[in-house]
Amino acid sequence: MERSDLVKAIETYIPYNEQEERDQVLILNWLRQHENAYSRENEIAHMTASAWVVNKDRSKVLMVYHKIYNSWSWLGGHADGEKDLLAVALREVREEAGISSVRPVSEDLLSLEILTVDGHQKKGRYVPCHLHMNVTYLLEADELEETSVKEDENSGVGWFTPEEALQASTEPWFVERIYSKLIERTKQL
Repeated sequence: MERSDLVKAIETYIPYNEQEERDQVLILNWLRQHENAYSRENEIAHMTASAWVVNKDRSKVLMVYHKIYNSWSWLGGHADGEKDLLAVALREVREEAGISSVRPVSEDLLSLEILTVDGHQKKGRYVPCHLHMNVTYLLEADELEETSVKEDENSGVGWFTPEEALQASTEPWFVERIYSKLIERTKQL
């Protein structure tokens, strides 16, 4: 996917709510104004991709226990120069959960959001506060496939019902603004 393909996908995306309407404008402006928008070298903000991973009948969602945030959360990561953010989301699920048979339910965006990241230590180095210009994809995996943790990022991988996922997360903003939205969007499909 080329840079212009992602811009087009975000331009044609129909926002779910006011948060997405506002974030859509800012993400598009960021992509148009910053050549290094896909790189962590841009320490103010950079593109990321997240995955809302469901099982075949959509009764469960895959979460990881994220070490930095000390919470159960969705999967995803940095573009790191890659412009095909669906490929980034798929790669991150494979790396973070050890799952090999994951596939997109659709190549369309499921949601978009700007996420704040607090300053933290990573690999012995301080990472300052910044923004993730994020797009989310709906992916499907087999809940019976064996999972494994990615030691440097998470300490647990598990399947939850949507209600359990909301209860497991200790990040109120994500529960109220992101995960609840993703559960509703998934039901609509």
